[in-house]
Amino acid sequence: MSNNRVLIIDDEPDIRELLEITINRMGLDTDSAESVSSALSYLKTTDYGLCLTDMKLPDGDGLEIIKHIQQHCPHIPVAMVTAFGSTEIAIDALKAGAFDFVNKPINIDRLRQLIDAALKLSQSTEQVNYDDQVQLLGDTQIIESLRDKVSKLSRSQAPVYISGESGSGKEVVARLIHANGPRGSHPFIPVNCGAIPSELMESEFFGHTKGSFTGALENKQGLFEAANGGSLFLDEVADLPLLMQVKLLRAIQEKAIRKVGSNDEVPVDVRILSATHKNLAEEVDRERFRRDLFYRINVIEVKVPPLRERKNDIPLLADFALSKLAWEWKIDKPQLSDEAISALTRYSFPGNVRELENTLERAYTLCEANIIREQDLQLPVSTGKPQNGEPSISADIDNPKNAFGDLEGYLEAIETQIIKAALEETRWNKTAAAELLGISFRQLRYKLKKNDLE
Repeated sequence: MSNNRVLIIDDEPDIRELLEITINRMGLDTDSAESVSSALSYLKTTDYGLCLTDMKLPDGDGLEIIKHIQQHCPHIPVAMVTAFGSTEIAIDALKAGAFDFVNKPINIDRLRQLIDAALKLSQSTEQVNYDDQVQLLGDTQIIESLRDKVSKLSRSQAPVYISGESGSGKEVVARLIHANGPRGSHPFIPVNCGAIPSELMESEFFGHTKGSFTGALENKQGLFEAANGGSLFLDEVADLPLLMQVKLLRAIQEKAIRKVGSNDEVPVDVRILSATHKNLAEEVDRERFRRDLFYRINVIEVKVPPLRERKNDIPLLADFALSKLAWEWKIDKPQLSDEAISALTRYSFPGNVRELENTLERAYTLCEANIIREQDLQLPVSTGKPQNGEPSISADIDNPKNAFGDLEGYLEAIETQIIKAALEETRWNKTAAAELLGISFRQLRYKLKKNDLE
């Protein structure tokens, strides 16, 4: 393989010469083509570590090059050279499979960063690599397909939107996309957009200068700077206020941020990964999320399946969760009885993998002889299937007396289940849970205390 050779495709001699000089100074060899046909001839006979192609060519366009490489030599990263401000063209290139893009007039530092990132990609690894903390476990076809997609996306720099229900593993997918790509040795910065107070959001994302507002006692680095060279994971991105969405869009488009209290722009090189349990397209239709930002972060969408759609993976996930619990608590690994495994696979798990882990942790504290039995799981009996990703409402009605002999206790049990589901849905953000339940924060605090949920 000629991994240190770069193919340059552009019909402008001056641009080709600039790219050749810059790339040669990096110790790399180059070949140059001025048309689609010439480029395809080179690709038939030579292997490359990177391909740089212009969009407009005399006998076609750069998208033809990208599609050809994706079909015939997908191990070669290809980057698009676009006119400044051609956001739609850049997004089309990323969707077609481009590794990244660079704008004309070409910024030499940005070009070098792109080339370094492209050449870091493994030319032979197809499997997703894991460490002890990041796992995408499962043998079902839906998980195999997800692993394949993660492997492909890790080779790109395109923004990725990860959709799925709460607790299904969206952050795990984001971490794997980051870890298996050229940014894997750089920071992965996760942020829950719904957990930052709106008045502090700009400072948290972009940083601030000393004295820029009351309480700004020193300069502060923002999340974008902290993630420079790596990936910024925007969890629950749908919860961003509209004003912050405008500023975020500008930072993504310009690849630069301006700190609160400063007039200077700071360049940043960050890959944006985002996620939410909400239907982002519906949020756009309801004008709660900007359409232009939606298209910018949703270049490629990855759907993480709920646990109920891959029930055959539950025994494997449960075994891993118990192994992790044993390691963390320094205990002998508890065992699951056959009846307990059967009960787990029958349950719908509205809280997904997170609920499975919490259920097993609770069951361990209740089990005897280090064996978890069905009654230790304390799984609720579902009274309805979840709709549109909403948590199901459930209550224990195995004993009719719960419903008829003790109405007050029965209703309290249902109320407790509803409140728990709302808290799980909002990751125990009490303000958001109160809004989801349609009650005031004060009312929620009272109910938490009354039901001993504090």
